[in-house]
Amino acid sequence: MRPASAFIPLAFAGFCLSAPAQTPDVHVPDIRVDTTLVVVPVNVSDSLNRSVIGLDRQNFRIFEDGVEQRVAHFSGEDAPLSVGLIVDTSGSMGLKLGTTQKAAAEFLNTMNAGDEAFLVEFSDQARLVQDFTTEPKEIEHQLEALRPGGLTALLDGVNLGVAEMKKAKNPRKALIVISDGGDNHSTWTSEQIRETVRAADVEVYAMGVFEPVLFPGLMPAEEVSGPKFLAKLAEQTGGRAFGAKYDDQLPGIAERIAVELRNQYVLGYYPKNSARDGKYRKLEVKVDVPKGFPAVKARWRLGYYAATE
Repeated sequence: MRPASAFIPLAFAGFCLSAPAQTPDVHVPDIRVDTTLVVVPVNVSDSLNRSVIGLDRQNFRIFEDGVEQRVAHFSGEDAPLSVGLIVDTSGSMGLKLGTTQKAAAEFLNTMNAGDEAFLVEFSDQARLVQDFTTEPKEIEHQLEALRPGGLTALLDGVNLGVAEMKKAKNPRKALIVISDGGDNHSTWTSEQIRETVRAADVEVYAMGVFEPVLFPGLMPAEEVSGPKFLAKLAEQTGGRAFGAKYDDQLPGIAERIAVELRNQYVLGYYPKNSARDGKYRKLEVKVDVPKGFPAVKARWRLGYYAATE
């Protein structure tokens, strides 16, 4: 079941860009043997954060380390997703866990044929509860059995999610982290996780209720900076972090994330720099729309590590 898309079609000042016609290369093909295809999902929205659809290949330009690349493959369709749900079950979640379960179920209801998902829960430790499945009901059943308790190993949960995502079958991958605060019990550090995510081809979305800190001097730095860290992590990958004032807003946020993922553009290119040096390469995407259209903004992963020999 797919959510109603909250989007704005490109029709303004006498112009109208229809959705791209289906062509043989709409879906990203297998990677060539001689070089690596770099796949970059791009979210385009207007000033009200509504997804903008109807753009075509010629409306996008992509740069690697400042050098423009040729967009070899383009898709504006809803391609299959591989999703990892990373759910906080620490003691601080308390009654909020029930709403978290509803939010996760809300997202699962948007899964289409070809999509797959897994479930990781974290408290004192991170644990894979359900590995990849194409049956949402299997994850919902596991969600219903989760109970709150213990400390918060948030970073360990993200790390386990990235590791599990290596088994994904689809080229479009996303982790959705649902938590109410920062980390206070992980074995991994924030810097290690930042680099792990940079090396992974995955978008990170974060959602949760981050209560105001009344006495920050009495709390560990990790707990105070948790929401900020998740926001930075999400931005780095082209995803987003959503904060809710009340936990009953979480299901609505879950649906919003689903809409964004369903209305992405996917660009693919073969790097002009063919060196397999393992170095980090910065990405930039520019969106050109016809004159007279309202301003749009785009989000994409900020870079990737080149392959090695």
